[in-house]
Formats: sequence, structure tokens, C-alpha cells
Amino acid sequence: MKAFFITAAGRTEIRDIPAPVPSDGQVLLKVRMVGLCGSDLSSFRGLNPLVSLPRIPGHEIAATVERAVGPAARQFRPSQDVTVLPYTSCGTCPSCRAGRPNACRSNQTLGVQRDGALARYIVAPAEKLHASDRLSLRELALVEPLTVGFHAADRGRVGPGACVCVLGCGAIGLGAVAGAAFAGARVIAVDIDDRKLAVARQAGAAEGINTTRQDLHQALAELTGGDGPEVVIEAIGNPATFRAAVEEAAFAGRVVYVGYAKKPVEYETKLFVQKELDILGSRNATAGDFPRVIAMLEQGRFPVEQMISRVAPLDQAGNALADWDADPAAFTKILVDLDAGEGR
Repeated sequence: MKAFFITAAGRTEIRDIPAPVPSDGQVLLKVRMVGLCGSDLSSFRGLNPLVSLPRIPGHEIAATVERAVGPAARQFRPSQDVTVLPYTSCGTCPSCRAGRPNACRSNQTLGVQRDGALARYIVAPAEKLHASDRLSLRELALVEPLTVGFHAADRGRVGPGACVCVLGCGAIGLGAVAGAAFAGARVIAVDIDDRKLAVARQAGAAEGINTTRQDLHQALAELTGGDGPEVVIEAIGNPATFRAAVEEAAFAGRVVYVGYAKKPVEYETKLFVQKELDILGSRNATAGDFPRVIAMLEQGRFPVEQMISRVAPLDQAGNALADWDADPAAFTKILVDLDAGEGR
């Protein structure tokens, strides 16, 4: 079967590899569509410390069941469309023992620490699959990145009536906007791109701030009566926005970091104490986040088409990555259509 590899920094190729064979409790999946994420771009740039090359990328998956093996997989039927929870967990590390396997010390994510889904077929344990008979393939491929934002909102204990500021309206930030809005919060979206802010409003943001034209502190003060937002979710990964999250959060507020800064961050640490802030990290997503995102998408509450920047066939995935590398601001989500040119 055909598979897409990142072979070295800036280099990709299509290779022929053996098709996988499912064992007991596993499901053979025909991969239909895969989203590319920021970790895939980092791998393409040769900057992902978690990836050894060559690597098959891809963990945002829409697939169709071909064959389920064994009693543990019997709930899945051929031709059923599913998405996949792409993480592993050891079950014994401190995170797993605490009931937070998404932060497993030994996690291996598809397309990162192990080969991913940009191949015609993959196998997956039945317990990692989430089905929907109502979602399109494009929607199923967006479930995993949206769950990451939903999990960030959950980490921030976002509930009805909370005021939440989301810094960054890329794919993960849009998931945080949608997750906070789905939980009943009032969401303020922040970005430097009016197009992304418009999508954020369609995803549930009540207000938007473009920091190329507006001062962030002043705008948030005006929108919150001087208090600042109760929760700030940082989804950019920039030292300046890491600091801004702490500076702008309300007293007794919560800061959630779902991006991570690529350079050291210097803080005025007195704000941690003066405001008695909760500073929280957010990693991946839980199995429970998947049904919530699926429910939101089934209700038609997310601007799916507006989030998608490009759909490319498998043989053009390398070009899509190169274009994203050259102009990151121009893309929110790239999908690779493995059916293109060969039918279902």
C-alpha cells in the first residue's frame, strides 16, 4: 500500500509498505482523510524533538471500518465511519494512576513517536475508536484537534457564565473557543488575523480582539468591566502571550497553557501570588472529550468548512506541507484526502 513519509527536514516521499494485519481486539481501517497539525509541520521542519525520521505523520483521522477481529471489537461493523483516539497510555505511571492517561509519561502519539495514519490502511485497538453515522469525513478528521481545545477548556474548569479569553485562533484555539462556548461560557477570542477571528465568532466567540489594532489589556478591561477574564487559554506558544495570559487573568483566575513556548519565558512572578492564580497545563485529550466534540459537530455548531484551508490528495501532501511552512499564517487546517484519484 502507499504511505506518505517525512524522510528528512523539508523532504517527503510516497513509499510502498506492507498492509497491516489486525489481531484480536483490533480493527482494520481504511484511512479516508487525515488532518495535518502543528506537530507534523514541526516534523517537516526538522524541529520536532519527539520525532525520529523517516516517519509516517498523521493523527487526525477519518476512516472506514474494513474488518473487526474478536469479541472486543464486535461493536464495529464494516463500512462504519470512525475517528481514532491516537494516544497510548501505560496504565502505571503517575498520570495514569491519577486517571489522566492523556498525560501518560510514556505516551506514544500516532505520527509522532510511532508511525501515523497517512497510509491507505492502519489497525487500531477497538477501544480507541469513536463512531458517528452523522458526521462527514471532513468532520471526523477535525474531531481530534478540536478535542485538544475542549480538554483545555475542561482543564480551566470552564462552566456556564464564565468569561474566557482564548489567545490564538488556529485549529487548537478554535477548539478551545468552541469548547468554552459549548460549556456555556462567554468567550473573547484574540488573534492578529481578522479572518481567523471571524471563524472564531462562528465557533462561539462573543467578541474578538485583533491585537494589531487594539491594545490587549485595554480591550479586555473594557469587555470585562476592568476585572479581566476568569480563564485565559493560551494556544499560541509565544513568550509574549505566555506572559499576557498571567497579566490579563482576573484575580483568583485560571491560566491554561495548551501551546508551549519555543523559547524561555520571563515572568513577573508576583502576579502568581497576588492574584492567587491557578496555572495549568493541558496535554492532548481524554477519551471522554471525543463524544463531546462529536455531539457538538452533530448539532452543526462548528464552522467546519471555514476552518479548512486546503484539501490535498496524498501525492500532494508534501507540497501542502511546504506551502504551510512558507506561509504559516495562511493556513488553519490542511486535510489530506486519501480517496482522491482512486475512489472509495
